[in-house]
Amino acid sequence: MRTSIATVCLSGGLVQKMYAAAEAGFDAIEIFEPDLIAAPQSPEEIRALAERLGLTLDLYQPFRDAEGVDETAFQDVLHRAEAKFRLMRRLGIDLMLVCSNVGTATVDNDEVSAGQLRRLGDLAATYDVRLAYEALAWGRFVDDYRRSWRIVELADHPNVGICLDSFHILSRGHDPKQIEEIPAEKIFFLQLADAPALSMDVLSWSRHHRLFPGEGSFDLPAFLGHVLRAGYDGPLSLEVFNDTFRQTDPVRTARQAQRSLRWLADRTADLLGDEANHAQRPLPRLPQVAAPEAFDFVEIKAPDTSGVEVLLEQLGFDFGGRHRSKQVRLWTWGSARIVCNDVPSSPAEPRIAAVGFDVADSDPAAERAARLMAPPVHRRTYAGEQALRAFTSPDGTEVFLSHAEDWIGEFDGGASSTDGHAVRIDHVNLVQPWHSFDEAVLFYTSVLSLNPQPTQEVAGPSGLVRSQVMSSPAGGVRLPLNLLPTGQLPNDQQSHAQHIALACHDIIGVVAAARERGLRPLEVPGNYYDDLVARFGLADDLVTTLRDLDLLYDRDADGEYLHCYTETVGEVFFELVERRDRYDGYGAGNAPVRLVSQATAG
Repeated sequence: MRTSIATVCLSGGLVQKMYAAAEAGFDAIEIFEPDLIAAPQSPEEIRALAERLGLTLDLYQPFRDAEGVDETAFQDVLHRAEAKFRLMRRLGIDLMLVCSNVGTATVDNDEVSAGQLRRLGDLAATYDVRLAYEALAWGRFVDDYRRSWRIVELADHPNVGICLDSFHILSRGHDPKQIEEIPAEKIFFLQLADAPALSMDVLSWSRHHRLFPGEGSFDLPAFLGHVLRAGYDGPLSLEVFNDTFRQTDPVRTARQAQRSLRWLADRTADLLGDEANHAQRPLPRLPQVAAPEAFDFVEIKAPDTSGVEVLLEQLGFDFGGRHRSKQVRLWTWGSARIVCNDVPSSPAEPRIAAVGFDVADSDPAAERAARLMAPPVHRRTYAGEQALRAFTSPDGTEVFLSHAEDWIGEFDGGASSTDGHAVRIDHVNLVQPWHSFDEAVLFYTSVLSLNPQPTQEVAGPSGLVRSQVMSSPAGGVRLPLNLLPTGQLPNDQQSHAQHIALACHDIIGVVAAARERGLRPLEVPGNYYDDLVARFGLADDLVTTLRDLDLLYDRDADGEYLHCYTETVGEVFFELVERRDRYDGYGAGNAPVRLVSQATAG
């Protein structure tokens, strides 16, 4: 599988983009014309650099407003085209993207457009250049790949073929199945992009909100499957316009892009089954691993984690012992395990530093992570200690593939649990930096095989908070990823705090006992409970209990959800939850109350 990326996907100058693409393992690039125009290097220097980096230059793009015009305007098209063909010869590129006309089209006639593409093909042939005609989703007359293919068929020229772009096809809701009817030799190029489900004009959607495969809502494995069934054997190329990617480190973005293609190839191979083995270029497979179905531990790190340990004891955790060689202590409650790590060089405030996922066999999972370019974590391990496999997620949280039976024996001096409550970690909420939210979705989808749930937005005191849950098929692992409103101050401790949710079967009893041990849950305003009565018609005695214990409540058609929050220590707080019947949400309607209460408490 050859991979390619359009230079428009990356930030920086053209040379910087080329180095980033090569470092991430791409085979080729598409040169976006504005990048070349702004480059101080000559076309010959760009060509030589590509050769040194091991990159081929596969496409020059875009050539706009080429067809559907009157004869006078078409003479100007031929003049522009010939200048670009000469430039492409200097670059060593033999394929140019020709977009369906948006700005100058006046003739809505397939025969006319085909005739003009045929004449462009004649001129291109004299320079050994081919043309890949693409239907833009906002084309003046041609906005459907099926019509662009009809025009290419009518043009009937060996140097004129079609370019298929997943965004232009899927954003319009066009059925990609008919791609399989296009002869493979006429599919000159393939461009791939994902996108979130948005309701807006398609041009703005395309220019600002495209994503890499696996980060949005398009069914790209099915789309790619249709293209491969047609016999296409060219590169899988990414063309993603995104405001975030234009501001972030190009090397990191290029790795994210390469990860997305490796994930897409693997998912498409799953979809094609035996068909994938008969392709001219079989798709590379990743080690197959099941999503983890339980949390193994959560690690909290700081120079001093004693404040967190006081909170853990109040909640009901038992001291599980000290590590034999590190300044690390274990706290347990049922199957929930919290590791407190005192590291003098770490940031001053306690924070969630790592999440361990319970996996039976870490080797294939670690190999999959390595193939997807997840940065490995190296921690000092002494003789007789378990060397846990780990890597770093996009926000810096370390991810461990572990199993408690392998490492818990390294902790000595712990007390046996006497609490009869079957507590477990229900979910871990991780706040994402503005530039890595979509990357995190792809990371947990591809590396850990978690499933992204639909995005939600909840109101906070500083604006809307975007939230998307990554979960295992049976729901044993849930990772809500939150994106804060833009403009939040980096040192806004309350807004950036992350939390660990603990599930129990009797939250009223658990919270009552915790309060006796000194726990003071986050205070809930009285107006909230008045509103509960209006919304749900709860019994007076239940509302009184909820009010007395600062418990929040939610209900849907599947069940009920009771929960409360602790105070925030540094950048960490805890949530106690009880899910009744088949309730599967997170009390999203209560999030504004929690956010405002935390802001007030801070």
